[in-house]
Amino acid sequence: MNRQGVWGLSFSPGGEALLEPLRQAGLIDQPLLLSGEPRLSASMAEHWSQARGFVVVGACGLVVRLVAPLLASKQEDPAVVVLDPQGRYAIPLLGGHQGGAERLAQLVAAVLGAGVVSTGSSSGRMHLPLDSFGRDWGWRRAGATDAWSALMKQAAQPEAGLRVSQDAGCRLWQRLEASRQLTPIEALQPEEPPPADLAITIQQGPGCRWHPPSLWLGLGCERHTSLALLERLVDGRLRDLNLAPQAVAGVASIDRKADEPALLALASRRGWPLRWFPAAELAAVAVPNPSAVVAAEMGTASVAEASALLAAGPAARLLAGKQVERAMSGEQGAATLAIALAGEQWLPKQGQLHLVGSGPGRLDLLTPDARRALAGATVWVGYGLYLDLLEPLRRPDQLRWDGRLTEEEARCGLALDLASQGLNVALVSSGDSGIYAMAGLALDLWLRRPADGRPAFTVHPGLSALQLAAARVGAPLMHDFCTVSLSDRLTPWGVIERRLRAAAAGDFVVALYNPRSRDRHWQLERARELLLAERPSSTPVVVARQLGRPQEQVTVHTLDTLPVEEVDMLTLVLVGNSTSRSSGGWVVTPRGYPGAEITDKSG
Repeated sequence: MNRQGVWGLSFSPGGEALLEPLRQAGLIDQPLLLSGEPRLSASMAEHWSQARGFVVVGACGLVVRLVAPLLASKQEDPAVVVLDPQGRYAIPLLGGHQGGAERLAQLVAAVLGAGVVSTGSSSGRMHLPLDSFGRDWGWRRAGATDAWSALMKQAAQPEAGLRVSQDAGCRLWQRLEASRQLTPIEALQPEEPPPADLAITIQQGPGCRWHPPSLWLGLGCERHTSLALLERLVDGRLRDLNLAPQAVAGVASIDRKADEPALLALASRRGWPLRWFPAAELAAVAVPNPSAVVAAEMGTASVAEASALLAAGPAARLLAGKQVERAMSGEQGAATLAIALAGEQWLPKQGQLHLVGSGPGRLDLLTPDARRALAGATVWVGYGLYLDLLEPLRRPDQLRWDGRLTEEEARCGLALDLASQGLNVALVSSGDSGIYAMAGLALDLWLRRPADGRPAFTVHPGLSALQLAAARVGAPLMHDFCTVSLSDRLTPWGVIERRLRAAAAGDFVVALYNPRSRDRHWQLERARELLLAERPSSTPVVVARQLGRPQEQVTVHTLDTLPVEEVDMLTLVLVGNSTSRSSGGWVVTPRGYPGAEITDKSG
């Protein structure tokens, strides 16, 4: 059953204050039903069979009594998450498997700043929930309900050690702390028997299986070929090769077939994405079975084999060469099918790439939007220092991938590749991702990819060091301001100096990012000289180091007494304009009103 929608219900007065932020965040997409409404008591029964989930504010006992007559099985029941009236705890009550109550509770808690009270066997032991974790990696589940129930019971045993076989898909899950109860069969000694308790595979078969969408079907056909012929060809070929339909990533063909009704209908009926390639790209692909006839007709010697290989990406392997199927009674046309297997690190399926601004580093300064993105991500990618600051929020089922400070392009490329495999990826920057951080580079790389192969792209704003530094000293940004990075690693110094001169001449308040490092020790002094040429030496200067972290230091100086030698890459330097004034650690830049006197902080 394709369930739709999450409902928000409150049996406690004031519950709207908890549910409304969840609705605004998109976690609740149905009307809120609140205490005192006549429909409230019957609402769960009314929507139980169609809803994907419920978030309920109230007592667990009350919710248990309401849902008890409605329960069918853990495979069918929707997710139910209970919130206490103060919003301190999100409790995944049921639907923790197919219904996804655990994940819904994690997202609810991220938005509200609540804790998750989880009593499930897998989460309680910090193990992977074997019957649902594959969805986070973009896989599809197969197997009888009884087999999965038996596997989960086996996994719940105190010293259970389960064997996993894998012939396709990303293997990064093996690096998770939560996967320690699972042993890949290839890691066993040769003399040990190889049967697996769980298979991650493109093959059909008995038992519990996760199918990575690793197969691309290359299809060519005559004009107006029957849909029945295409389905017979595809289903028969998959059956003959013992390949699981759940392992199909999509269908690919030449762009001249982009309006072919049967191809469009096949993809729509099976839920498979379509990719189209021009003849010139297909002609450049080496294939084992080129055709001179096809080349004369289509401008490429291969449609089926070449399009399957192109769609499957780098390291693709042709699993099945082209096979031709012709019309039977009641059908028309002819079609050719080839099947390619994507490389382990390339499953072209649209995932999600989230650019997360983590703020200065203190968890209470992280925005709810960023918290939610982190809670929903399967993989966190970022510079080690920034990920260290967020580490208390990471779960054992979330993979952390540390990058080096100067390898921004490699970090962005990795995050984009993982998201292109169907994963939900958080690419973490300090401050705001769009201010001297990763959003611009990631977006540039994203735009270079084919439009039909890009993952979703979302930027989640964070609190910038500029804002926090200003808050620490009062109101230095009340009039026009600008930011300038003094790092000439990516921008020529001549350009930076021209911008500094313009900022000085325009009398802007100036925030200097990346002000000074061991190898770039002279640029800050030069910036000071340029600013002194246009504004008084008494101009206030804020030196803010390690903002939002335990080592935070914020001091106020003047432009002629700026302690250049004390500034490093963990420091933001904020220079006032000609009207900025300071007193007792406070700084204000008036904005067109009569200057008010500044009193000492102690007063």
